[in-house]
Amino acid sequence: MYLSFFGLNEKPFAITPDPRYLYLSERHAEALAHLLYGINEAGGFVQLTGEVGTGKTTIVRSLLAQTPKNAEIALILNPRMTAPEFLLTICEEIGIGVPDSSMESLKDLVDILSHYLLRAHAGGRRVVLVVDEAQNLAPSVLEQVRLLTNLETNTQKLLQIILIGQPELRELLGRNELRQLAQRITGRYHLHPLSRDETAAYVRHRLRVAGATSDIFSGPALSEIYRLSVGVPRVINVICDRALLGSYSMDRHRVTGTLVRHAASEVFGKRFAPNWLPWAAIAGTAVVLTFATVALWNLRPWTSTSHDALAATPQHSPTAPSTRGPDSELTPTSTAVRTSTSAGATPPPAKTSATPVQPLSDLLTKHVSETDTDGAFTKLFGLWGIKYVPGGTDPCTQASQQGLDCLTQRGSFAQLRLYNRPAILLLNDEGGSSHQVVLTRLDDEHGRLDLGGTRHDIGIGELAHYWFGDFVMLWRPGTSQVKSLLPGMHGPDVRWLRQSLQHAQGQRGDEPVSDVFDAELTNLVRDFQRQHRLTVDGIAGVQTQIALASAVSGPDAPLLYVADTHGG
Repeated sequence: MYLSFFGLNEKPFAITPDPRYLYLSERHAEALAHLLYGINEAGGFVQLTGEVGTGKTTIVRSLLAQTPKNAEIALILNPRMTAPEFLLTICEEIGIGVPDSSMESLKDLVDILSHYLLRAHAGGRRVVLVVDEAQNLAPSVLEQVRLLTNLETNTQKLLQIILIGQPELRELLGRNELRQLAQRITGRYHLHPLSRDETAAYVRHRLRVAGATSDIFSGPALSEIYRLSVGVPRVINVICDRALLGSYSMDRHRVTGTLVRHAASEVFGKRFAPNWLPWAAIAGTAVVLTFATVALWNLRPWTSTSHDALAATPQHSPTAPSTRGPDSELTPTSTAVRTSTSAGATPPPAKTSATPVQPLSDLLTKHVSETDTDGAFTKLFGLWGIKYVPGGTDPCTQASQQGLDCLTQRGSFAQLRLYNRPAILLLNDEGGSSHQVVLTRLDDEHGRLDLGGTRHDIGIGELAHYWFGDFVMLWRPGTSQVKSLLPGMHGPDVRWLRQSLQHAQGQRGDEPVSDVFDAELTNLVRDFQRQHRLTVDGIAGVQTQIALASAVSGPDAPLLYVADTHGG
């Protein structure tokens, strides 16, 4: 969605354990070194633990990519199984055939595995068992794992075992009944979250691997990522991916700290205040207390000085108006106005305050009955001069029956301006409730919503706080069927494409035109795509057709983007 917008080749913050994206912090490098030691050296168990999302599985993937040629790896990703199933899985991972009669027999499975390990040792090969999510191993299976380490020659173990799991694995192996297994662990390593500097380096590393040529996240944004993720790589990935989507939807090429907080709010389902807010509150409280103390000291109500000062204060002049109420005050400003009026000057006109703009959160709460699917599509259909039937067939089918087509997409304000058609925006409020509102106008600073029969102009920044790009739009296709038009095609749809492009260029188009998608038409499509900041590929896809339909539409089609939304 946002890849081309930021100049990326692929998604940099996918949560799949891709070894190419492994960022070797000091702790991760040491953890990988421990695992490589476990593969290359004879021994019993190697244990790697870490909190959820700290990168354990990614390290395993990197380990597999660096496996020596003489090593055979049996990788078990889901160890929640019985002891026979566990042994059978090991055999399957390293390619040992097991007769049907031996699948349920522990003795047969151990004998088959033992014979294979002896042959592998004689051939100079090492067999390594890697168990991920090892905290899910049942104690009976762990005991069977311990017995596997008894398979040995006079000089070394035949099977090296690496256990990888969450901190609960340490508690599991600390049980008294498993002390024999714990004593055979020759290497232990715990993976901690990233530090503040490592978090910033981690984000930049993944962006570079994905093809970024500049710093997309600002310094404050990186600080917020660390604060909100506590340095856990998986959480960093989720927040960063959501922040990039939010920045794309707002048509911003630089991710700020505010966008990161909004993204974290979406991820965790709660709001996050800026990190300076608690300190500002403390400082503000201290200032108020200081001023209150100084004021109290100056007044000194415990002495009679205040009464003496009051007695010495001169009374108001007899010429002062006697109609003034007991609660009114004669301010310096009103005195000056009265003085100038008595001198014959015209008093300055009174300033009228503008009607305050209601926050979007209040509008959504007040008009919640209008923000469901039926309410939104009723308004959107009305803008096109057609009728929507609530509770009937789905809205897009109703639109198709009346010559319109639905586009359901995730995009940005820039994309909405390009399509130039009113759209239903899916908003999410602070309480997690969804609202569907119709965007009827859009300029560079404001978007207009029609709620309660009143037009409300909402700032783009405030609107983007509730909208992360999901929208539904109606448009009128110029072809018989909505499909991509490619070079080499021919027919009336191609003829419409050529005529529409000529119309967009200001040509009258009175003469008959070709219905063949030739090289000339390809160049026309490319020029149009270049002018409208579309992907320049010479193919008239759905996005190109929507933009073209908007560029040549008649006066009966509703427009979204105008020069000034406040003038009408």
